[in-house]
Parts: sequence; C-alpha cells; structure tokens
Amino acid sequence: MGKIKLDRIDRKILYELQADGRMTNIELAEKVGISAPPCLRRVRSLMDNGFIIDYHARLNASMLGYGVTVFAQVGLANQSEKDLNKFIDMVNDWDEVRECYMIAGEADFLLKIVEADWDSYQQFLTRHLTSAPNVSHVKSSLTVKNCKYHTGIPVKPD
Repeated sequence: MGKIKLDRIDRKILYELQADGRMTNIELAEKVGISAPPCLRRVRSLMDNGFIIDYHARLNASMLGYGVTVFAQVGLANQSEKDLNKFIDMVNDWDEVRECYMIAGEADFLLKIVEADWDSYQQFLTRHLTSAPNVSHVKSSLTVKNCKYHTGIPVKPD
C-alpha cells in the first residue's frame, strides 16, 4: 500500500477524535466543517488505512485499586529473536504490565506496571519478573506523581 496523503480535513478529524472519541459523527462533521456522510467515509478510510487504531476509555487507576505505577527496565541475558519473542509473549500474559517497549541502551525492555501498592509490586517482581527465564536484571522506578498524561500523539489540525 502506498503512503496515504492526509489533507487538512483528515488531520482535523484525527485531532478532534483524539480529543473526544465519543462524539457522534454529526458532531464531528460540524467541528471539521463538512456534512455527515463524507465525514463518516473519511473516518472509515482513516480506520481502514491504519491511522485510527482503536477507541477506549481512560479509567481512574486509584479508584480501581491501583495506587502504584512502576516503570521497570528489564535486561535479558540473551537477545536472540527467539528469546526476545518469548519474553514478549510472557509479558503479554501479565495483566499488571500495561505497556511494554523494546528499547536500545542498558536495558532491553521498558515496562509500565500498575499494582495496588508497593508490596504488591514487590510480589509481582519476585514471582514473575525476576524469576522469568532469561531475565538478567530489573531496575524499578516508582512514580511519585503523574505530572502530565496525554494520550495519543501531537496532531496539527491545520
């Protein structure tokens, strides 16, 4: 598939949906200055071409019992493709791990982990993470305060 060129209206649609994915197609069409049928066609095209991946709700972690967020840098003893994929598969089975990035540098992966409290994280760390095959080291950083949280990516609407 060739590279899709986005026009001003496409960018405005992405900007508006990223800010509020719950708005109706009619509301979206009004905000971007087109009628509803072509707006819906554009949204479907943006989805079909992979610009819009999914929609979801942002939940309040502390109200649901998750008071601790930890970023863990994980180093593996062996970085063969097979071993990297085994680790990724394992991480995908751990609900506490909300995000996982393969990174370059001292560590091989950066994990965002949520737990009820520090003791719960320590249990996860010893029962799952440090005891996992091929894990050579883990460096944990406990978050103190979330100073900025913004979903998505910066999209310039015009």
